[in-house]
Amino acid sequence: MSREWPALSYRVWGETCDTLHAHTQVLGKLAAALAPPEPELQHAALRLTARGWETAPLPAPDGSGAPVVALDLRLHEAVVEHTDGHEQRVELVPDRPVGEVTRDVLKAVRGLGGDVKIDPTPQEVSWSVPLDQDEEHRRYDPGQVTSYFAAATRAALTLAAFRAPYRGRSTPVNAWWGSFDLAVNLFSGLPAEPPSADFIMRNAMDAQEVAVGWWPGDPRHDGAAFYAYAHPAPKGFAAGTLSPAAAHWDAALGEYVFDWDDLRASPDPHAAGLEFARSAFRHACVVCDWDPALPASAEGTPPPVA
Repeated sequence: MSREWPALSYRVWGETCDTLHAHTQVLGKLAAALAPPEPELQHAALRLTARGWETAPLPAPDGSGAPVVALDLRLHEAVVEHTDGHEQRVELVPDRPVGEVTRDVLKAVRGLGGDVKIDPTPQEVSWSVPLDQDEEHRRYDPGQVTSYFAAATRAALTLAAFRAPYRGRSTPVNAWWGSFDLAVNLFSGLPAEPPSADFIMRNAMDAQEVAVGWWPGDPRHDGAAFYAYAHPAPKGFAAGTLSPAAAHWDAALGEYVFDWDDLRASPDPHAAGLEFARSAFRHACVVCDWDPALPASAEGTPPPVA
């Protein structure tokens, strides 16, 4: 098995995972505060790049240009760089608490681009201490982060290949800092009723969609996995038979799941991941009664380049 598809177990790296997750929330809060609002909260999404998680260029509050804030998972630093060429770096080390890193990152952003305020309350996690006061989350194992980054990179490439030929509206591979996952969303073009009036739900889920993504495991599901869901999901959505054969409906999560270890055991993990994504999307489009041309385009008919 190639080391580029490393194993991930939340039981093993959970403390580091939570610390890294908290660091991504600082980036996400900055994007949410500074970027022009987009439908489905796309302005708040981050990207996985060659060095780690990062924001798009964000409008500087002082009008001086655009800062970009990144978590460099190769050098293990938080990086704040400005389009004028200035930058500041904050070390990510094994026993440095999230609160200290957060304060230093915000200081760097303010020093390079002007005053910015964020809501430091963490989102979609089990803890509630504000990010700039968080002294609990401090475990940061560089080796575990390196393994995570290698796995996440492979997952992102698989998701990008799945999305590429689709001719409907879709998102790029988003890195979501609330749920700490990577995902692409493919839309039918029709509106949908949000599942609740919660701020995130009413803004992020106001259109008919199928989401396919990957996350590195959490307390509910120890191992990393690809997942897929539809919104809104009609009766019968959970009764599909997907491929590869190891893909299954997880009632507790309310999603189809293809476990990372099953993918890693396949002769061609990338192909297996694509097979799951296409199978899930094909099933969702049939059950949700989408235009048949949309799932056909996701499998290359017609091809994106003739």
